[in-house]
Amino acid sequence: MKSLDKFVSAKLETLDRSGLRRQLVTTRRLDDGHARRDGQELISFCCNDYLNLSQHPDVKKAAIQAIEDYGAGSGASRLITGNHPLLGELEGRLARLKGTEAALVFSSGYMANIGIIPSLLGPEDVIFADQFIHNCLVAGSQLSGARLIYFNHNDLDHLTDLLHANRADHRHAMILTDGVFSMDGDLAPLPELGEIARQHDCWLMSDDAHGVGVIGDGGRGSSFCFDRKPDIPLQMGTLSKAIGSFGGYLCASQAVIDFMKTRARSLIYTTALPPASVAAAIRALDVIENEREYCARPMYNARLFARELGLPEPQSPIVPIITGDSARTMQLAARLEDLGFLVTGIRPPTVPEGAARLRVTFSVAHKEEEVRALAKALADIGALSPEGSEE
Repeated sequence: MKSLDKFVSAKLETLDRSGLRRQLVTTRRLDDGHARRDGQELISFCCNDYLNLSQHPDVKKAAIQAIEDYGAGSGASRLITGNHPLLGELEGRLARLKGTEAALVFSSGYMANIGIIPSLLGPEDVIFADQFIHNCLVAGSQLSGARLIYFNHNDLDHLTDLLHANRADHRHAMILTDGVFSMDGDLAPLPELGEIARQHDCWLMSDDAHGVGVIGDGGRGSSFCFDRKPDIPLQMGTLSKAIGSFGGYLCASQAVIDFMKTRARSLIYTTALPPASVAAAIRALDVIENEREYCARPMYNARLFARELGLPEPQSPIVPIITGDSARTMQLAARLEDLGFLVTGIRPPTVPEGAARLRVTFSVAHKEEEVRALAKALADIGALSPEGSEE
């Protein structure tokens, strides 16, 4: 066996023994919140397309028309082929939605975060990050070369102590948080983080991937969920979840956006989004801005689910069922699939050891009877019981 194959085979055996090997399972999403896998139609409760806009007829028509008008691809990076007119329109819409001077679209949310953070920080700087931030924020922090210090999840006192102990030793500082945490579904205390950042001369950056479209005033996201609007100079998000398309963005001051166009390597050296994705996102924003009752539906379904199971009221369309053990989690997910529900089991390293879970997400496509049926199925198979025994 070649050394490379020998190396990865040994790694795979270790993952198999610990139950942490990942597998790709061919699954076709349907247009009604369902999915088809291995010939079985399932009710899907694991998709981030909260508003089902990837299936919205007007969004699909916009994407098809963009292909007819502009072709299937963009041809090169934005600085090579020229800035596509649809991109400028989308950036204007995003800036208006988030209340900033300007916006910049990247080719994915991951690409945004590995471009933004290293453009602003270097080895002389420090990053204070919530321990549960998304992996792409971690990757961007590591690429910057800045010192990375984690504070306990949503723990403002711990963050303040760390700032007092470390901020003065570094040139620039950034505080990193998700707006909505993707595995727990809870909100960051953004107004307080903004005030702490101001007091300690830090730049606050929030990743609102799971907030925009479904929470906040008019679906404007996590920074619009509070009595007072937080001061967040760097508002990042994606086009691939509630917006139903693909891509990432940064909303910020005009000066910051102009600087990113010159320094963000993941913008400069990456092919631009295809026109269809941009057009779809623009049309999706029309829905978010104009159909409030429609956009409120995922939260309605999440609250209904929580009430059925006696869980705390959710802050987003993400409701985790903490099961603890990885093997048990995957067994429960398989049992749910047998019962006609697609719910993903989340294991380490995505979540901490001992915190494996069923991550349940709700969309506008789910019917009330489907939400209630899932809640009953979870109770019947003992998913909420520490022992895990079926009743």
